[in-house]
Amino acid sequence: MKINSKEKRKLRNRIKLKKVNVNRYRVSINKSLTNISAQIIDDKNNKTLVSASSIEKDFKLKKLKKMDKSTLIGETLAKRAKEKKINEVYFDRGSYKYHGRIKTFAETLRKNGLKF
Repeated sequence: MKINSKEKRKLRNRIKLKKVNVNRYRVSINKSLTNISAQIIDDKNNKTLVSASSIEKDFKLKKLKKMDKSTLIGETLAKRAKEKKINEVYFDRGSYKYHGRIKTFAETLRKNGLKF
């Protein structure tokens, strides 16, 4: 099976990040044309600790622009992480470039107290 360039970029990015960050959880992000979702993953135990998505019932009812969605999801994820006493993470942007919705999401996480 041939891996396309987007998949290669995602794997290359993730491998580099895992070498650098040893004792931290990973913030993985996924976006579609309309929605955005993120989760904090413990790679040692392969478990998702916290997640937030714009397809949850509370957010689905609100009519928001895409940029506002990523800000809202960032705030929600940071709040849920604080409840579980998670402060230090590393940001895995996957195959997405660091601009637009991804950048807004990351900056919102930083503003709300997550360190990366």
